[in-house]
Amino acid sequence: MIRKIEKRDIDAVADIWLNTNLKAHDFIDEAYWKSNYDMVKEMFTEAEIYVYEQEEKVLGFIGLSDDYIEGIFVSCDSQSGGIGKALVDFVKEKREKLSLNVYDKNTRAVRFYEREGFTIISEGTDRDTGEKDLEMLWHR
Repeated sequence: MIRKIEKRDIDAVADIWLNTNLKAHDFIDEAYWKSNYDMVKEMFTEAEIYVYEQEEKVLGFIGLSDDYIEGIFVSCDSQSGGIGKALVDFVKEKREKLSLNVYDKNTRAVRFYEREGFTIISEGTDRDTGEKDLEMLWHR
């Protein structure tokens, strides 16, 4: 089931955020992710977030800011099971277009977004990490 985040979900969502970032972005010093953990956790209380829940356990989530996907995160042991696709499909129903940025070295995520109909529209550099990133766009 996909639903809006609730206060009781914050710890689970924050842990998924940290663990999946550490796994997917091993090219970035783990201290970067850990140092941002508390700030990001606080931001979750104010953001538009939808969680994927199964048997009362949060397995993934998607964060939005208007038409921008701030991130899609699926717990490491639940990846490749359709949760990310379900989350993307859910927000596609709510928007006419969606954009996002993804690190080009995160090739698994780039392929996922391309399969979901996103196209690369520009390349840039993430100002916080110095890593090359791609801006991607989907529209109806």
